[in-house]
Amino acid sequence: MHHNQSPERCGKAPRIRPAADFVEREDGFYLYLDMPGARRENLVVHIEEDELTIQASSSYGLCGGERVHAMEFGDVEYHAQFSLTDTMDKQHIGAQLVNGVLSIFIPRREEQVPRRIKIDVL
Repeated sequence: MHHNQSPERCGKAPRIRPAADFVEREDGFYLYLDMPGARRENLVVHIEEDELTIQASSSYGLCGGERVHAMEFGDVEYHAQFSLTDTMDKQHIGAQLVNGVLSIFIPRREEQVPRRIKIDVL
């Protein structure tokens, strides 16, 4: 028996955490997330306090009456959260989405040079 469309695919998409690599380099922190099918229009990268939240959805348009012969991935809601530290510059984060991979660069915060305090000897 063949079905033209699968009801679980056409309803609410499953929510998954994308595969991610988080790498620290000399100039900062690099976060790579694998999100096939994600589009820039529905991608949200949000920072609140010390939490970086990433949300996106993929849309392959598989509910238009096609006959699906294999379905190993489909429409999903991507969701991931990462904790940011004081060594990260949260004001200058950059992100780009290329071929389903979201790359986020978080620069290292410039360290405050400790100020020497002169001590008078009396």
